[in-house]
Amino acid sequence: MNPLRLHEFPSGAYSLLLNAGSTEVDDVVDELGHEPNGYFWEGVAQWLVRTEAPALDGRFSYDSEGGMFCAHGTDRAALEELSTRMQPVATDPERMRRLITSAEADGFEFDD
Repeated sequence: MNPLRLHEFPSGAYSLLLNAGSTEVDDVVDELGHEPNGYFWEGVAQWLVRTEAPALDGRFSYDSEGGMFCAHGTDRAALEELSTRMQPVATDPERMRRLITSAEADGFEFDD
């Protein structure tokens, strides 16, 4: 099940949302010393853009909160690609473990 959802607004804007603390990988995130809140998930998104999809950089903005990850903008395709990249991380504990380990080894700091 994909915990991410894309919401379309009448204005033509879009938001990609994830309710923090409700994923299959929360225990792994906790185990590795992080809090699976919206800010942590924003870090996951930033890391994925930086390492896997640099063409997405600057095509949307973030507006996360403690209980929710949010990326928003008018570029639906960019947000759909971000969702496609985040979904496996949000549903596969081993994939999340590898992402955190790799990011921290590279000096990336999650803002959680």
